[in-house]
Amino acid sequence: MKNKNTIVFLTLVITVLCLYYLSITFFSRGIQQDALDFATDDAGIVDQPKKQAYLDSIWKEPVLEILGASFTYEEIKKTELNLGLDLQGGMHVTLEVSPVEIIKGLSSQSQDPDFLAALDRADELQKDSQESFARLFESAYNEISPTGKLSRIFANAANKGRISFESSNSDVMDIIETEVDNAIDRAFQILRTRVDRFGTSQPNIQRLGSSGRIQIELPGVDNPQRVRKLLQGVAKLEFWEVWNINEIQPTLIAMNSKLLAIEKAAAEKSTTSLSTELNASTNEANDLANQIAAGDTTSTADSLDVTANTSTFFSLMKQDAYGNMLFALRDTGKINRVLKSTEIQQVIPRDTRFLWDVKSVAETEDLALYAVKIPRSGESSLTGEVITDARLSIDERGKPAVSMQMSAIGAKQWKKMTGDNVGRRLAATLDNYVYTAPTVQVEIANGNTQISGNFTNEEAIDLSNILKAGSLPAPTRIVEEAVVGPTLGTEAQAQGIKSILIGLAIVVIFMVFYYSKGGLVANVALLFNVFFILGILANLGAALTLPGIAGIVLTIGMSIDANVLIFERIREELRNDVPLLQAISSGYKKAYSSIIDANVTTFLTGVILYLLGQGPVKGFAVTLMIGIICSFFSAVFITRVIVTWMSKKGNDSKISFETPFTKGWLTNLNIDFLGKRRMAYLTSGIIIAVGIAVMATNGLKLGVDFKGGRSYIVQFDETMVASDIKTSLSNGVFSEAGVEVKTYNSNNVLKITTSYMVEDESQEADEVVKKALTDGLATATGKDFIDGTTDLQAGQFTINGSAKVGATIADDIKNSSLKSFGLSIVAIFFYILIRFRRWQFSLGAIVALVHDALIVLSAFAIAGLLGISFEIDQVFIGALLTIMGYSINDTVVVFDRIRENLQLKGSRDLVGTFNTSINSTISRTLITSMTTLIVVVILFLFGGEVLRGFSFAFLIGILIGTYSSVFVATPIVVDLTKKTLGAAADKERDAARAKASAKAAASANQ
Repeated sequence: MKNKNTIVFLTLVITVLCLYYLSITFFSRGIQQDALDFATDDAGIVDQPKKQAYLDSIWKEPVLEILGASFTYEEIKKTELNLGLDLQGGMHVTLEVSPVEIIKGLSSQSQDPDFLAALDRADELQKDSQESFARLFESAYNEISPTGKLSRIFANAANKGRISFESSNSDVMDIIETEVDNAIDRAFQILRTRVDRFGTSQPNIQRLGSSGRIQIELPGVDNPQRVRKLLQGVAKLEFWEVWNINEIQPTLIAMNSKLLAIEKAAAEKSTTSLSTELNASTNEANDLANQIAAGDTTSTADSLDVTANTSTFFSLMKQDAYGNMLFALRDTGKINRVLKSTEIQQVIPRDTRFLWDVKSVAETEDLALYAVKIPRSGESSLTGEVITDARLSIDERGKPAVSMQMSAIGAKQWKKMTGDNVGRRLAATLDNYVYTAPTVQVEIANGNTQISGNFTNEEAIDLSNILKAGSLPAPTRIVEEAVVGPTLGTEAQAQGIKSILIGLAIVVIFMVFYYSKGGLVANVALLFNVFFILGILANLGAALTLPGIAGIVLTIGMSIDANVLIFERIREELRNDVPLLQAISSGYKKAYSSIIDANVTTFLTGVILYLLGQGPVKGFAVTLMIGIICSFFSAVFITRVIVTWMSKKGNDSKISFETPFTKGWLTNLNIDFLGKRRMAYLTSGIIIAVGIAVMATNGLKLGVDFKGGRSYIVQFDETMVASDIKTSLSNGVFSEAGVEVKTYNSNNVLKITTSYMVEDESQEADEVVKKALTDGLATATGKDFIDGTTDLQAGQFTINGSAKVGATIADDIKNSSLKSFGLSIVAIFFYILIRFRRWQFSLGAIVALVHDALIVLSAFAIAGLLGISFEIDQVFIGALLTIMGYSINDTVVVFDRIRENLQLKGSRDLVGTFNTSINSTISRTLITSMTTLIVVVILFLFGGEVLRGFSFAFLIGILIGTYSSVFVATPIVVDLTKKTLGAAADKERDAARAKASAKAAASANQ
């Protein structure tokens, strides 16, 4: 064997590297277990902050020494094999930076009606387009205002020197597009800084192409609300002067008079108005006597002397000892509607703006409303851009606070601002919420200041990190979110490991049973393959996900294929009385082209999945591609080295490729497969027609990925009937929206999906939907909702995980999936065309692939009709494309033998040649299908609910892929054109014979 030493050397190098990275992974797992033991009390309850504190304490400390080199825990975490969120719990978020706000900012908040209409139109168009928002805005503006000049909107002080009134629309758009891209880049960097300082290990953040979206993964996160707040806050820090209550009194009196007039007019007309919208409180609860009796509050009328007649707005208002206007937290929505109404906006001076406190008073749940003074420019004279440092500190009350240091310019501005306002209040606001509004005692000259409030330690740390990272250039919104609880992650790990071990064990036993010592060789290669996959994943810093484990399980089955091809070729040679060494050499040589073609076609689908897929599909694609490369190396080269060593005694070596039980199996077959092709066409046509009819009438069950919505994994203390819960929710809280309920992994866990408020992607909507769900479940079951627990008591339920996909991103996922399918078809068509040089082969292969896809979809539709429902989601698309790769793998092996036989026999009996080729490869086809089928059945049974749809699709796909390579792809090649193909085959045969003769003559002359 040539290059044997090179292969041995490469194998040793790769083995050592994999051992290094995996040993670090095992050591890191040990440290994490130590932290878990440290934070677990006697009752078995884990204190997560205590666990994190333990890991933080050793983050920069040396914890491992290898060959004299010390490694800190931080360095170890960077080189270990990462686990995906589905295997350890955590949070996955896709954020969208608002290009609308960026463009509005560039226009200095222009109110031009054509401009605003174009923004709305572009926002609508983006739901069904992959084009950049800036270009969609340009198209919309040109459509709405064909002769409009963008320069008159964007020629302002902020754009001086870049945009003038003479600038063309094209020039303006180039600047807008550049600014939008730069703003998204800044947002990405700022979010990266925030995420890095969040405190979670191995966070992952990446931009998703040119969509303006940013994907973030935070493993181990147990406080999703904190993450949402951290990621979505713009962090625009501003300092404002605060009007005292006497200065604002004329405005309040004018507001009161206006509201009284509105209420009086509404009463006379008996129509709905702003007043009735407020749902005025009863006099009993809000009269002046009750206000005076409420502790340290004073009545509005007494302190402000507005009027004896008090409007609804002021009947809801109280004051504290500091003169702050207070409103009950439950009334803030009503107050906001009043303040935003056109009538009230007309009486509020331009130099006044009302802002809420960020937190309510704990004892009374009242929220302070501040009136801040707005400069003539409309902008704060001091912003967070001057902050150079921010850190956790303790205020004079012993409470957590944030201390800040300003730049030289900021310190000068702060000195003037505090000097001008001694004895008055200054408000520090973040994203238009007041965090603190202290009275200035003295001028502050050194640029130091402190934000204090009713902070927890965590909140103060987050605020200091946000201020250090800087403010986002535009608001962000969460368009996709998934929260995986630690319980689900632990279950997924156990299911994944069980699937791998059982699948591996069965395949190992089968290979030894069928191929004797050859099976042992294949098993050694298989173990090397799995070992290499895990080591390379660790080396690349990639994450092992549950779909990735599915990829490994499939690789276990599919990697056997190369050895089956080789061993079947060797057995074929031995049956023809070829000596052992020559049979081995010929077997490897003849199988090589089939192995190459089969692996390349599957690898192509992996590449497409990686490029166009998202989230779990990407993890599956990475593992699949690594698995294909590793299986090729181990099955072709490592086995060749081992077989060469085992046959070192020459033709008398005791290596065998069959057992007494399997000797002669599937040999000398002479089945007329092509004679049954019309029956096969009819059978496939009937199944596809039934499937399409069912899909047309009942549809397919689309997952949240494709239709948008929110899903929740809900665990109860006892068994629940999914249909009963669905009926209760459908007739109750979700009566106006779709809801689906199904059992998930065990009888006491349900997956509930709803399209309620699917168009609203705000955090507030998330809370509303979650509250509606928990209230509905509490009503339906009579149980209490307990948030964030892993230890349920009798009469309780909790949410272990959740996912949200906005309508826009759902459309993108659907488009990406269709593009993946189409691109795979095209890539495979051209590869087959290049390799076999016959369009009939390409078309036959593609028809078979489309046939397989339709059969799988039909199976899903028919299963749903029978009450067995599987979701069509991203993971299903991954399965469908992998089925295509697997099916084309089968087809290519048959085609390769057909090509070989055509070159040898010509086209005198074309159908006979094709039948002979199928019969000679049927053993390989059935054995590969059976080994892969075994591991997929194991995956279906033990892989858990997440992969149930995936494994069902692949189960059907293996059976249909094997069937289509024999009864669809090959017969179509025959039926497309017998004469053309036959004539071409004769030419190839004659050319091959001439080449062989020339080679023989040259050898004879030598």
